[in-house]
Amino acid sequence: MTKSAKGPQRPARPSARVSRHVLALATAGAAMTPAVAMAQTAVQIPGVSVTAPQPEPYKADVVQSPKFTAPLLDTPRTVTVIPKEMIQDRGSTSLTDVLRTTPGITLGAAEGGVAFGDRPFVRGFDAQNDIFIDGFRDQGSQFRDPFNIEQVEVVKGPSSAFTGRGSTGGSINIVTKRPNERNSIAGDLTVGTGWTKRATVDVNQKVYDTVAVRVAAMVHDGEIAGRDEVEQKRWGIAPSVTFGLGRPTQVTLSYYHVQGEGVPDYGHPFDPRTNKPVKVDRDNFYGLLSRDFQDYQVDTAAAEFTHDFSDATRFRSRVQYSRSTNDYVVTVPAFPDGTDYTKVRRNVRQRDSRNEIIANQTDITTEFQTGFLRHRLSTGVELVHERNRTVGREFNDASTGLYGQTIQQAFTNAPAADLENPNPKDPWSGAYRSTTATRTKATTVSAFVFDTVKIGEQFELSGGARVDHFEAKSGINKSEDTSFNWQIGAVWKPLRNGSVYASYGTSTNPSAEGLSVSTATASLDPEKNANYEIGTKWNFLQDRLSLSAAAFRSEKTNARVNDAGGVTVLDGERRVDGFEVGIQGAITDDWKIFGGYSYMKSKIVDDGPAAFNDGNEMANVAPHSFSIWSTYRFLKDWQIGGGAFYNSERWANDANTRKVPGYWRFDAMASYDVTENVGLRLNVQNLFDKKYYDAGYTSGGFAYVGPGRTILLTTAVKF
Repeated sequence: MTKSAKGPQRPARPSARVSRHVLALATAGAAMTPAVAMAQTAVQIPGVSVTAPQPEPYKADVVQSPKFTAPLLDTPRTVTVIPKEMIQDRGSTSLTDVLRTTPGITLGAAEGGVAFGDRPFVRGFDAQNDIFIDGFRDQGSQFRDPFNIEQVEVVKGPSSAFTGRGSTGGSINIVTKRPNERNSIAGDLTVGTGWTKRATVDVNQKVYDTVAVRVAAMVHDGEIAGRDEVEQKRWGIAPSVTFGLGRPTQVTLSYYHVQGEGVPDYGHPFDPRTNKPVKVDRDNFYGLLSRDFQDYQVDTAAAEFTHDFSDATRFRSRVQYSRSTNDYVVTVPAFPDGTDYTKVRRNVRQRDSRNEIIANQTDITTEFQTGFLRHRLSTGVELVHERNRTVGREFNDASTGLYGQTIQQAFTNAPAADLENPNPKDPWSGAYRSTTATRTKATTVSAFVFDTVKIGEQFELSGGARVDHFEAKSGINKSEDTSFNWQIGAVWKPLRNGSVYASYGTSTNPSAEGLSVSTATASLDPEKNANYEIGTKWNFLQDRLSLSAAAFRSEKTNARVNDAGGVTVLDGERRVDGFEVGIQGAITDDWKIFGGYSYMKSKIVDDGPAAFNDGNEMANVAPHSFSIWSTYRFLKDWQIGGGAFYNSERWANDANTRKVPGYWRFDAMASYDVTENVGLRLNVQNLFDKKYYDAGYTSGGFAYVGPGRTILLTTAVKF
């Protein structure tokens, strides 16, 4: 397929027609007869909640996964849970903004073989391949919308015993909304800066004594504040149905569909003279509207069966299929070789990929006693089959019309942009076409067991182990590994409402972790990682407020590096030492708070035989990160809130030659309940319109520009 200089011919989007349906659904939901307020049903088996209820709006006591066999207070590991109430209060419309509330997480840029999409770094290590939906790996690169999120769970530190391959710095699990026993209707209509228009709806209806249906939907259309040419359009719908509510046997069927399009944005180039992003206006956009585009789509279907043999024993089996596509061409702003710093070269990157995953998790969770020891045990198996297809592109030479240019050469068809006054509407004289496809298949077979042993009233031991056999094949290249990972923790409870713990855990990174199999790395053993942590957790104010603190070391002991001849070997070592504190919950009935602080000291202990970066700090690790968000309700119907978010200056590359500047960002919120069923909410994000950079390319070429001041006015209805 060839695309001409008129720009990429995108397939017709069904979004306009379906968006009207979604908006109609939101309007209809707002007009329906009031029912009782929405709530989550709590089903608790050995300290594990299937629907992860929130006893307090900003505080969670449990996580979704049955592998966590103790409540969070007694879990010997740092776990941060971001509830939907705070996501709504902050007016977050992307997973990126949701994760901004969590210290110890920085954002990364697309680069090399890493696709454009959500790319968080947890405790200094890339976690793009460690994002999960309801406990299932969400492999495809994409931008996730929070319209169907119940809560986001961030597990910090190497933890392959829980998740399988990866999770060097930690993992992120997105818990989706499920049907419950209460009839409820909720909807939001939002308008804002950048011509933002957004609507969401969440309807839960009990259609029979033991059957409930839930539908969440969203449509979004708007520009990024301060980046006028960067627009995003997307819509999504997520229906689900549960049979057997309130009965020992339940079956839940769910489906999730999101598709979107927009103009991708790689921000501003670094200035080689200052080794920082260029000093230009924030809205300087160096892309080409006649060439650049992004289209993506995600479809996920799942079926879950659970059976409670007793109050203490539950069987669960869930099968899930997911298919995601990501297709884009994007400008990479860069200075040409030489000394002309008034012009910006419009390099290009592209991706046309499709990821498919079908997986089954089957587990049993039980509680029993052996002598004076009380056990909460979870054991199970996991089977996963993944497929990836990535299609290459080649560009033509505009002067001859002949194809064969690589993406590195394609800038010759694009006029250079003026540094101070770029024109995104400059003509593009080139064209591109698809070339060969690279196909990768991978299979994982896993078994795991976890147990929390209670020894009297003050001591607990928590441990777990997992075996993964992972096999990936692409063309003639094949990678095959069997990994064993484990974790152990000891907990002392000096009082009922507190715990002190020490823990150790491991993880592994196979060479084909991201479904990329190359001749250079296929035969290499997995990288090995370890996490050492001591900490304490306390509940106060009748368990409404949680405080936590932890000190940790995360290390990779055999990192992949190149030797003097350019051969990839397992001779590197990287380490992050740090500590963090956290607070979440309610101080009073009207005052809620969520926040924390993280300090991380990273070091490239050994950069391998070439020793280029020995002793340097790791790229994209902010030594200091801080966030706080708090709301206060007064005069019954009014609520005000505000937050502050800080990331310190950090290196953009391992060579420690280019830096991403640190920044403070402040947000504010005010809401008013017009009636019992209708409310108004005003969110102002980046209150002081601070120019800041979210992420830097680790080779130091460009940096993502953070959104400017964003004002969102929302009308919320609930019945």
